[in-house]
Amino acid sequence: MTTRFALPDWSAFAALADGDVPLLSGALLIALDEYPDLDAAACDAQLDAIADALREKVDAIDAAPMKMQAINRRLFEELGFAGNHAEYYDPPNSYLNDVLRRRLGNPISLAVVQMEVARRLGVALEGVSFPGHFLVSLPVDDGMLVMDPFNGGRPLSADELRQRAQPHFGEPVPDEALLRILVPASPRAILVRMLRKLHALYAERGDWARAVRCADRILRLSPDNAEALRDRGLGYLELGHRAGATRDLGRYLRIQPEADDAETVRDRLVEQGGRHPPLH
Repeated sequence: MTTRFALPDWSAFAALADGDVPLLSGALLIALDEYPDLDAAACDAQLDAIADALREKVDAIDAAPMKMQAINRRLFEELGFAGNHAEYYDPPNSYLNDVLRRRLGNPISLAVVQMEVARRLGVALEGVSFPGHFLVSLPVDDGMLVMDPFNGGRPLSADELRQRAQPHFGEPVPDEALLRILVPASPRAILVRMLRKLHALYAERGDWARAVRCADRILRLSPDNAEALRDRGLGYLELGHRAGATRDLGRYLRIQPEADDAETVRDRLVEQGGRHPPLH
C-alpha cells in the first residue's frame, strides 16, 4: 500500500545532511517549480506500481545483473521509456512528472526513474556523473556494470567508456582516471547536475527568469557553487536586477579571481553601471 508522499520546501530540503537527501523528493521539487499543481504522491505511486509489478519476478532472481536486466526490460521494452533523441533539448525531458507521463526523458531523468524503481526492489543502482551523458552503475563481484539509461539501459564496455570520456579530456583516459569518473554521484550532486542542465537550456533560449531560478536552486543545494553564483548574477543582469547582479558577480570574482571569464564578468558589471568589485 502506498504511503502519503509529501514534499518539503526548498529551505528544509537544502538543509538536510548529504546522506539524508532523497533523490525522488529533490527531482520532484525541481518539477514543482515549473508545475505548481504537481501531484508528487501520484508520481511516487506510479514508481511504486512499476516496482510492485516486478517484485515477484525480481525477488526470484539471485544475481544482481539479472535483476537489473529484468528491470530494464520492463522499463525500456515493455513500458516504452526512452531517450528523447528527436527533441533532446526540450525542457520537459528534465521534469520527472513529464518523464513519467510521456515516458520520454534525457539521460539523467531516465536514470532517476531507473534508480528509483531499482531502489524499491532492493537493487543497489547508483548514478554516475559521467562527462557528456549521465550513466548508472551496479556493483558486481568483479567490479561494476555501467549502463546507459538514455539508450535502453544498454551495458557499456570499458573501451566504450574510455572513448566517450576522451573528448572531454583531450587525451586517452587511463584506468585510474576512468575509475575516478565512475565514482557514484550523491543525490545532491545528481540534483545539481539536473539543475545545471535546465539552466543551460533556459539560458540558451533567453528565458532568464527560469535560468535564474535554476541557478538559485543550485545555490540552495550548494551555497559555494561559484559557477551557479556567476550564472545567477549574469541572469540578474539580463533581468535588470542590478543589485543582485552586483552582489553575486562580486562574490564570484572574490571566490574565483583568476577564472578564465573573470575579466569578461568585470566588464559586464562595469557596462551595467555596477561598481568594480574588489578582489579580496
